[in-house]
Amino acid sequence: MNFAFSEEQEQLREFVRQFLENYSPETTVRELMETEDGYDPDTWSMMAEQLGLQSLIIPEEYGGQGFGYVELSVVLEEMGRALLCAPFFSTVVLAANTLIHSGDDVAAADLLPGIASGETIATLAFTEESGRWGEDGIEMTAVADGDSWSLTGTKMYVLDGHVANLVLVAARTGAGVSIFSVDADASGLSRTALATMDTTRKQARLDFDNVTATLIGTDGGGWGVLERVLDLAAVALAAEQVGGAQICLDTAVQYAKDRVQFGRPIGSFQAIKHKCADMLLEVESAKSAAYYAAWCAAELNDELPSVASLAKAYCSEAYFHTTAENIQIHGGIGFTWEHSAHLYFKRAKSSELLFGDPTYHRELLAQRIGI
Repeated sequence: MNFAFSEEQEQLREFVRQFLENYSPETTVRELMETEDGYDPDTWSMMAEQLGLQSLIIPEEYGGQGFGYVELSVVLEEMGRALLCAPFFSTVVLAANTLIHSGDDVAAADLLPGIASGETIATLAFTEESGRWGEDGIEMTAVADGDSWSLTGTKMYVLDGHVANLVLVAARTGAGVSIFSVDADASGLSRTALATMDTTRKQARLDFDNVTATLIGTDGGGWGVLERVLDLAAVALAAEQVGGAQICLDTAVQYAKDRVQFGRPIGSFQAIKHKCADMLLEVESAKSAAYYAAWCAAELNDELPSVASLAKAYCSEAYFHTTAENIQIHGGIGFTWEHSAHLYFKRAKSSELLFGDPTYHRELLAQRIGI
């Protein structure tokens, strides 16, 4: 079995990296993270129109390109490397995946073309104030209201929830967990941007007060869909974490070569050598886990649930440790606001908690493999 990327996938990586170097340099990231919306509409449009990133994994019959999860992971790795400020993860990884795997052809035909074209920013409202990622964390209620449904409750930590045009919501009916679509301007829906440690990835609180919604898929059949989407999201986030960890390793090694102390580069000191060696081992191991998980996601094979949890747990810890060591190797300058090291450190910490921390996923992995 060949786990190397194809020539076309490497070309995709190069195109995306060049685009992000031009349109998401550190100066732009710092500007956008201070805004309430957290993204640049012009760059978002170029991503859709020139690179077709929003349509990458959407089936061709819904206006997409029909590529697989390996290609998406290549793109996300580069986005993690650049700390892209855009609602890509929420729109493509969460919302589009939910629609693709919902089994609702009518909803997919209605909503996916807008995502593919870049016209629709979408998200998935899943977690609530408890912060739990399991099925038991969904307590929001949905009540049938004629041909539609009415939602009441609160969703927390919704990625890009304050700027999304379309919100997919997980709620409980008498039949169980179900998925609903809500227009962002629906009556009774209020959206509040949250203050977050990682300001490069915006989150919001959504309050629903008898908000009219449309059922996606079957009543009571939502958890099976959401469970798969959360696994796919964990795989996607692992790829993003690998990109961030790699750039932190690269910058730390370069600084160790350039910084001279006591008449020699600090990279020649044994303590720094050990740090760099440990970082390299973790980053390469994280790549192995993330790339294998991406292949499992592309195949949708039986290994996906266990491998998704494995990759999320390992890549979370590897990324966080790499960002922390990057700060240590840089010394005093690494602690300053002007240096990029703290941006990756904060992204690493928020990503570690997103979709469940390593402890949660190790427990989930143990359950899934029957330990």
